[in-house]
Amino acid sequence: MTYVINKKLNERPILLSGGDGVWLHDAAGNKILDTCGGVAVSSLGHCHPKMIQAMKAHAHMLSWAHAGSFTTHAAEALGEFLVERAGGLGKIQFLSGGSEAVEVAMKAAYQYHCENGQPSRTQFISRRQSYHGSTFGALALSGNLERQSIFTPLLSQTEFVSPCYAYRDQRADESDEQYVHRLAHELESRIQSIGAEKVAAFIAEPVVGSTNGAVPAVKGYLRAMKAVCERHGILLMLDDVMSGMGRTGYLFAHLEDDVQPDIVVIGKGLAAGYQPISAYLLSDTIHDVLAQGSGILRNGQTHVNHPFACQIALCAQQILEEEDLLANVRARGIQMRQLFQDALSDFDYLGDIRGRGLFTGLEFVGDRQEQSPLNGGAEFVSVLKQTAFEMNLLIYPGSGTVDGVRGNHLLLAPPFIASSQDIETMVGKVTLLFNRLRPNFAAWAESFNETGRVKS
Repeated sequence: MTYVINKKLNERPILLSGGDGVWLHDAAGNKILDTCGGVAVSSLGHCHPKMIQAMKAHAHMLSWAHAGSFTTHAAEALGEFLVERAGGLGKIQFLSGGSEAVEVAMKAAYQYHCENGQPSRTQFISRRQSYHGSTFGALALSGNLERQSIFTPLLSQTEFVSPCYAYRDQRADESDEQYVHRLAHELESRIQSIGAEKVAAFIAEPVVGSTNGAVPAVKGYLRAMKAVCERHGILLMLDDVMSGMGRTGYLFAHLEDDVQPDIVVIGKGLAAGYQPISAYLLSDTIHDVLAQGSGILRNGQTHVNHPFACQIALCAQQILEEEDLLANVRARGIQMRQLFQDALSDFDYLGDIRGRGLFTGLEFVGDRQEQSPLNGGAEFVSVLKQTAFEMNLLIYPGSGTVDGVRGNHLLLAPPFIASSQDIETMVGKVTLLFNRLRPNFAAWAESFNETGRVKS
């Protein structure tokens, strides 16, 4: 019996007893290879000696402080560290989780417009096939049908435009520049149809994470979206919760895209999983309007700027620099995708290998030539995960890849400390998993006809 509420209410999850590096240890004595950092969280792996030392060193210091009245050396130092590396964003506040940070970022965006004399800007624009969090505000911004599910009637209205999803949506006769122009025109048209005076912000993930598997924006896309937003006084908000803090090989994913957003939200890898912590960063322009207006951020959370969490996050970020792990992320990411290209060249059900840094997506198809979505659905996720566990392998598969209903993918996001040999082992085990389930892939592929619809 367990008294803990788990996601699957009628199943008991695997009991873990420990971990080291890229391995998890279960209570039965098995070592499980972690190919996904849990959910792109464990960027430094488990039991990193410097992290253990930092947690011991700071455990005897301040346990908590009310951020409405106090600040701490830990929060100030972490804030300075991140802002100096954020590419133009000037202020930061720390919270506990990604969804929470998205919520407060939404409130800050709207408060900015209110104090700037434009309270009519209540509308947010997001993208289909996106995910921004599980709380009601963040879920409303999420173009993820499965996760919105029964809660849709409770969500505020959000406008959605197309994702930047080159494998599926870029035409064969269309250059990257033309594709970006088409998407920018779509955003422009949607703003005009809503009325620019009603739009607060446009939100996007620089590299889409769990919804459809490490889909990066094509070159120039985010700059084009920023230009559209600027013409209409709309804020560009980037959700870097999963793709940030080094996951793509850059501390902030938008640095590779050479764009300066107005708001960025970070989380997951911020403290590498050693403490719950997230944050949102604002441009100086936004902060100055609030400071010179009411002078009050209209939000309060219990664990804002939590001193211990901030100190542990600072240690994690310092380790990234001291051990040059961003370079390792870039090198190991290139290695992983090339190894998959080589190992799965004859696997007929693999359509696309994509990503940045140690953020790799494999999208599956029923037919490579037609790019018809694989029809494994939730069964695909269940069968792959269970079979992987039998092989002592932790993976992160997904369904609804193409449009929220059709398609399947696998997301890989190993710890940044992974060695070349670790990557070879991961690719080898995942390849073995696919080959072991080849009959299942064949059956899932057969369930689609030439139009991509499920056969009756």
